Amino acid sequence: MTVFSSLPPVRATLLTRGLPLALALSLGLAACQSLPSAPTEGFGVASSANIESLTAIIERNPNDPGAYNVRGTALGRAGRYQEALEDFNRAIQMNPQFHQAYSNRGLVYRLMGNDQAALQDYNQALSIDPTYAPAYVQRGNLYRKNGQFQFALADFDRAIEVDPDNSQSYHNRGLIYQAQGMHADAVEDFKSAINLNPNAAEPYNGRGISRLALGQAEDALEDFDRAVQIHPEYAEAWAHRGQALERLNRPGEAFSSYNQSSMINPSYGPANEGKRRLSQYGSAT
Repeated sequence: MTVFSSLPPVRATLLTRGLPLALALSLGLAACQSLPSAPTEGFGVASSANIESLTAIIERNPNDPGAYNVRGTALGRAGRYQEALEDFNRAIQMNPQFHQAYSNRGLVYRLMGNDQAALQDYNQALSIDPTYAPAYVQRGNLYRKNGQFQFALADFDRAIEVDPDNSQSYHNRGLIYQAQGMHADAVEDFKSAINLNPNAAEPYNGRGISRLALGQAEDALEDFDRAVQIHPEYAEAWAHRGQALERLNRPGEAFSSYNQSSMINPSYGPANEGKRRLSQYGSAT
């Protein structure tokens, strides 16, 4: 699931125009809010009541591009992508230098499968503000998705340079290193991501995978345990936990972990393959 970034400082102008602080906190939004990218795609939930409240604010402030950007972010979180695009279009029409709105619109385009439009928006956001880290992260994820690892790596490097406290940048760069078999470097980046955001499950899962590749099964198991503790419905982490337990010659526990994964996602191949493998060799007890 795409995880929204922590709440940036709420601009006084937005609050004085009527956005209740509690609503801003509940959405994780502000006038400059961006939709952060994440290792897996999807959106969190934004309630209809929150969106209605943001609509009321726009009705009172119809010429505020920031208000459209905020509502567009909420609509994106709710999976209402076409409506989100309309809000970002309106924000950009009002303020053609609104780099956050370009970056947000790019993420929605990417989630809708329009990679070319997404790339154009990320490029535009960075042409306006070359220090805007979220756009580097999002563009890097687009490159990573398309196997353009060197371009992705350059973007994550730049994101870390301009914002060294962005955990997503380290996590995503770790995924690039992992895909290239550079597991020691990946472990270091996942460690940095965890230090910056210890309550995100994905970096633990990523570090566990690389530790497993390095033959560090006990350490990997600790990472997968932490990942499923944070996110009990994390099918991939349960399956990887099963792989670590297999390496540690604990087949009964491994089977249980694979089974938990397949209960969450019945079509997840590695979990089903693990169960079949253990059953075939009579090791599921």
